[in-house]
Order: sequence, then structure tokens, then C-alpha cells
Amino acid sequence: MEINAAFFVDLFLHSLSLWWVIVPSIFLGLIVGAIPGFSAANTIIVLLPFTLIMEVEVGLVFMVALYCASRMGAGIPAILVNIPGTAGAAATPLDGYPMVKKGQGQRALAISFTASTIGGLLTTAVALASMPILARVGFYMHSVEMVVVMLFGISLIATIAAKDTLKGLIAGFLGLMIGSIGTDHVYATPRGTFGILELYDGIPLIPALVGLFAISEAFLVIEGESILSRHGRERLKTGSWLQTIDGIKITLKKWWHVAWTSLIGLVIGVTPGAGAAIAAFVAYQQSRALSKTPELYGTGHVEGLIAPESANNGVTAGTLIPLLVLGIPGGATAAIMLVVMQYQGVNVGPRLFAEQPLLGYGIFMAMFVTYLLMALTILPMSRYMSRVTLVSTTYMSPLIIGFTLIGSFVPREYMFDMYLAFAFGILGYIARKTGYHVAAILIGVILGPLMEGYMLVALQKSDGDFLTLFSSPLGNVLWLALALSLVLPPFMKHRQRRRKGVFAEGEG
Repeated sequence: MEINAAFFVDLFLHSLSLWWVIVPSIFLGLIVGAIPGFSAANTIIVLLPFTLIMEVEVGLVFMVALYCASRMGAGIPAILVNIPGTAGAAATPLDGYPMVKKGQGQRALAISFTASTIGGLLTTAVALASMPILARVGFYMHSVEMVVVMLFGISLIATIAAKDTLKGLIAGFLGLMIGSIGTDHVYATPRGTFGILELYDGIPLIPALVGLFAISEAFLVIEGESILSRHGRERLKTGSWLQTIDGIKITLKKWWHVAWTSLIGLVIGVTPGAGAAIAAFVAYQQSRALSKTPELYGTGHVEGLIAPESANNGVTAGTLIPLLVLGIPGGATAAIMLVVMQYQGVNVGPRLFAEQPLLGYGIFMAMFVTYLLMALTILPMSRYMSRVTLVSTTYMSPLIIGFTLIGSFVPREYMFDMYLAFAFGILGYIARKTGYHVAAILIGVILGPLMEGYMLVALQKSDGDFLTLFSSPLGNVLWLALALSLVLPPFMKHRQRRRKGVFAEGEG
């Protein structure tokens, strides 16, 4: 079968004819993503018997649509009530939630949905056009390169510490210490577990996420009548569709920002073992480092919301590339899709595109169509979703704590995880009250263990030689980019101050 423009047009129309599968999957994925602790992977596992009895194409389209919608849905509670229910949405509240406090919840959701949609559409189109090239990224991104990629995300701690150096570094190192709890990667020796069996696998992410952000925020907002300021409350009550349209316009004007941050997500998603959390933090860090107004990040800045949302949706196309082209699942959802394909007798890898091109390319086209339909189904809901924030904290705080504790229980089904989430909530509350940034703690908890794993692999391969971290040409390029991203912003800021000083002297 000849692969040309006509083939892709026919494939698009065919995928569009499967709307009856895609639309219900979108709404199911939206609900799943918005509930802390749930994810596309565990939902698909529950529904696995149904996907196995479906036709293989219908089953894969169902899973792809659910996966994409859940990624977008995870941003809803992260923005509205500061609950990042998945690690991929952990960077979203940094600027999304401050916008809500100002009464711009509707605009924030519109920006998030639009950035997610454009990022998903762009990366899916790029994946369709350049799958063989992107598949090779996994061959070049080894442990050395991944250590540097992790450092891009962890360097956000230094960025946060710029506001209060001592407190920022203390919070970051505390997070790294908490992240080191569990068995070590080489000898499986327990570290910091205090004999608690449930901690041998390390600190579970969901209890840490919802505790540090959601429960601590619930403790804070219950001290007032609403999470909104008086001005923000009045602004939201008098809101109209213009705020949604305004959010769409703002995002479209920032199309280049959406484009390059979503491509970061695509490249990181192609690397097996990486994921949306790494992509979101790296995109946020790079967005801030290259911004002309880095001081606005964390205060409800548009680009600070666009970067993680477009990046974590860019990951969705990336995770499927190693699965379909190489037969290596790039994430939990991709691994479940591999099970379904093997059950149905479908060969993954290069043979898939030679023997069944309609199925191989059709999965990505179904993802493209899913994002198009999400723009039509989810975007109009932003006006009504944002009104959740009008609920009094008397009712909101207990609901948040209740749902998040249940969400903490779901992934591993341990009562211990509920207690752990509550403990993290107390830690987050104390941190907020004393001026420490919970995001710095969370970055350490999430990225610390991942970087340690890659670091140990690199050192084991080189018999403990630290110079191996500078032995890769690609790794050295990444080291240089990391150094520039850390050094250039302060240098440019100092240069601007000098220019202002010279200009003021000239005026005088």
C-alpha cells in the first residue's frame, strides 16, 4: 500500500467514522483524569476484558482516546483546587491555581484546554510524519543523557530558591531526602523505611502529590470563606463566554510557545522510562529560563500554564512511538496496549507498518481525531467547571480532603497510603505557613529517585568513573544547554539593570 497524502486523508475520514467510540472515551477519560489517584492505565486495566473482546482497531482507539482525555482531565483539579492527581500535572498548579485565585478560572481552563489540544495535534502530526526518526531517539538517550534531562527539572529548585535561597534549598533537599526513602537500586537495602514494609518500594507518588498540594491547601483555605479573593469572586460570578474566547485567543497568540514546549514532551515521551512528570517540569523550567519576564512565573503567568500542559500532552504521542515502531512500551498505558495487540495476534515493530499500515498509522490518526473532538466537546465546558470554585470552603475543604484520601488509597489499596497523604498534608501546611515552597519538595520527591536510578546505571557501566557523565557527545550538548539555561537568565537580568542604571544616570 502506497503511503501518500491520499492515504492519510482516507485514514482521517476512517478515524472520524469511529466517533461513536471516541466521544464516550473522551468523557470517561475526562472523569478519570479529574479524579486524583485514578489514571488511564488503571482504568484500562479494569476495562481490559471489554477491550479484549472488541475488534482490535476499536479497542486500541478506545484506549488511545481515554489516554489523551485523561491527560487533559488531570489539569482540571490541578488548576481549580490545586490537586495534581497525576505526576504529569504536578507543574500545572504553579501558575494555574494563582489564576483561579484572581477569579480567572474560566480563562485558565480555556488556556489549558487549548494548549493541550494544540500540543496534542502538533505532536501527533509530527509523529505521523517522522516516526522512524523519532524512534531512534530512544537509542541515543541513555543513562548519561537522562541524568542531565533530570537535572533540567531538578534545577527548578534553584529557580524557586532564587526568591529565598536558604528556604528554597532546604525545601528542595528535604524533597530529595524523602525521595531516597525505600530500598536502594543496587543491593535493595532499606533506607529510611523505619521497618515499615509499605515504604520499601519508595514513597508512593499519589499520596505525596495530593498531600503536599491538595490537603495542605484545604487546611489553608478553610481559614477563609472562599479560595477566591472578593474581587475574584465577583469577577467569576459576572463571567461570560468572553473569558473562554479570551483564553483561546491568548493561547493562539502564544502558538510558538505551545509548539516548542509540546515538542519537548514528544522527545521525552519517546524515551522509554521517562514520562509526563519529567516533560512537564523540564518544559516549565525551560519556559521560565527563556522568558523575558521570569519573575512573573508562579503568580498566574500564561506561559507558566501553557508550558506543562502542552508538554504533558505532547508525551501521549511520544509514548506510543517506541511501542509501535520498536515493540518497546514507553509507559504503563502503552504496555497495556501491547498486551491487547499480542492477544489479538498483531505484530508490533517494523512489520506492523509493512503488514497492517492502516492499523499502525491509524492509532496515531485516531489520536489526532481525538484531540480535534476534545476541542469541540471539552472547551465549552470551561465556563461551568470554573464555577466549582464558588463553593464555600466550609463544604469544599472536607470534600477535597475526602476525595484525595480515597485517591491515595486507589493505586496500591493500602490504608497506609491514606495516612501518608495526611502526613504530607500536614508537612505541606507547615511549609506554606513558614514560607517554604511545596513545589520544591515535590520536585525532589518525584525526580530525585529517577535521577538516582539513571546515575547508578551510568556509574555501574563505567566502574564508578564519574567522568562517564561527560563521555557522551549528546550528553555534553545537554550539559552545555543546562549551564546556559541557568547562567543566561541572571546574566540578562543583571544586564538589564545596568542598562536601566545607565539610562537613569543619563536622564539625570
